[in-house]
Amino acid sequence: MKQTIGFIGCGKMASAIISGCKGQDFDIIASEINEDFAQSASKKLGIEVLTDNKELVKKSDVIFVATKPNQVSDVLNDIKDYVTQDKLLVSIAAGVKTSKIEAIIKNVRLVRVMPNTPALVKLGMFGICAGKNGNDSDIKFVENLLSSIGKCIIIDEVQIDIVTAISGSGPAFFYQVIEDMARAGEKLGLDYEKSLILAAQTALGSAQMIFNRGETTVQTLIDNVATKGGCTFVGIQQMKSEKSDELFFNVIEKTTKKACELGK
Repeated sequence: MKQTIGFIGCGKMASAIISGCKGQDFDIIASEINEDFAQSASKKLGIEVLTDNKELVKKSDVIFVATKPNQVSDVLNDIKDYVTQDKLLVSIAAGVKTSKIEAIIKNVRLVRVMPNTPALVKLGMFGICAGKNGNDSDIKFVENLLSSIGKCIIIDEVQIDIVTAISGSGPAFFYQVIEDMARAGEKLGLDYEKSLILAAQTALGSAQMIFNRGETTVQTLIDNVATKGGCTFVGIQQMKSEKSDELFFNVIEKTTKKACELGK
């Protein structure tokens, strides 16, 4: 018998995961309290969208909590009597600790996920950790499910704020770098849109080469392009003189600290 995966909330991230799950051996349903939102989401996603969270939980084997963080407590209190031990709860609510969920729903099998927006183009990055009662099988299930729209790493929850800084917030940092490179090209005389394509495609290709590197280090990839005395070498030396490593450490550190504060 097929398992049913239910999504409480049909926002962009939930919709991306739903789209990735479709075609796998699951039945998928969702819920939106607002009737108009429910009808719109149902038409867009091609699935049944209920307007009753409790009814969704009754029908589902796996329940994704995909609401806004400030709505999580109300949603959990609404469904807590229906989340039995045979059901798996998966939270993608940013900043909501497993301990907060477990304080409302006792003895719940729980997995927490930190997603990012490139999941919308099936290039997502997911940090996954288990709650107190989540087991290896639960983690593996979620990992296999999300691998259809990106890559996953298994972490301890104490590390999730670092994941938030690197991959959750990271797309905006890369957008900024790509934009800065494109604007530099524009200032030097190249059309902005052409500069943007150059920067974005180069970022995409460079990332893929890191995944394809095998035993090669990232430093070796840098050295292969930055031949000593060449133009790339000059650019790398400029980055070092501007202390780009310190810049990005400070960016990730401050973002991590802010993520930690938001989770309290």
